[in-house]
Amino acid sequence: MTDSELRSALETHHSESYGWALSCCARSSVDAEAVLQTVYLKALMGKARYDGRASFKTWLFAVIRRTAADERRRQTLRHLWLNRHQAPPAQAVVEQPDELVYRAEIQRLVREALTRLPRRQREVLQLVFYHEMSLADAAQVMGVSLGSARTHYERGKKKLRKQMEGMQIHNETGTGREDDQRIVSATEAGR
Repeated sequence: MTDSELRSALETHHSESYGWALSCCARSSVDAEAVLQTVYLKALMGKARYDGRASFKTWLFAVIRRTAADERRRQTLRHLWLNRHQAPPAQAVVEQPDELVYRAEIQRLVREALTRLPRRQREVLQLVFYHEMSLADAAQVMGVSLGSARTHYERGKKKLRKQMEGMQIHNETGTGREDDQRIVSATEAGR
């Protein structure tokens, strides 16, 4: 792949790459931007090379995932080293702003339910539903076998459906429950 083709492919997938970097960095935009910049530098400098064995998007998402994991590990070690003699700081409680739009509330609840899933189940569901990847591509990004990805996918869908069914959502219009059931059914059917 030539340098101009690589740049074009990176530009094409930038918004999705940023979304995946956000999910790999616990929704921290600062960390996601740093990881994405590192990934782009790796690709442009030839430290991460696309070999054509998978789609470009699959390869790029795998590089983002590994880079985010490396950065998370590096930050944890730095934090432990710097704070080994200090008491941990008190964590501030961040309040969620009121959601004015019903659909935005549903999306928040789905994201919340996703965070309760084990890491692998959450990753495979995010790749399949939010990034429209196949299970085979998701398995490659995650670095697991297709069978393992299928198992995580099925278990994740079941747990997510159970969590969504247990949530009590009040809707004044009467149509929201039907929408909720459609979301749960779509999650159950794999779209």
